[in-house]
Amino acid sequence: MKRSSTIFLQIIVFLIGIGALVLMLWEPHLEGRNAHSTVFQIYFNDPFLAYAYIASISFFVALYQAFKLLGFIGQNDVFSARSLKAVRTIKHCGMSLVGFILGAEAYLFLVQRGKEDDITGGAAIGLFMILVSAAIAAAATVFERRIKSAMD
Repeated sequence: MKRSSTIFLQIIVFLIGIGALVLMLWEPHLEGRNAHSTVFQIYFNDPFLAYAYIASISFFVALYQAFKLLGFIGQNDVFSARSLKAVRTIKHCGMSLVGFILGAEAYLFLVQRGKEDDITGGAAIGLFMILVSAAIAAAATVFERRIKSAMD
């Protein structure tokens, strides 16, 4: 792969990370029930928001590993132990995201169901995120096997 292509993809990964971070920090201020809340009330009185921030750690670790992997690809170092480790980390991050999102879905269905809020939108987004995370973990598994077989 050309070096310019990998640099372009690294820039895209970086912009995805910055966009996700900005959205995570900015969105709670726009939410209907938090529109007139103080910063303390927004961030410290909502355990679901804290759970989402903890779960996002694996997302950002996977993005960092993808950035590193693109660097290895740009250096023509695809079939190495470093690339294999990065792909494995991406796979584990994808699987942990599936677990975190399943936990959030369970919270929605067990705790929030029947209350004043409608959970269908959140549940649909969660199911979509589970599908995406599982697809990323599956693709990382395929890449891991290919790298491992090429190394052997």
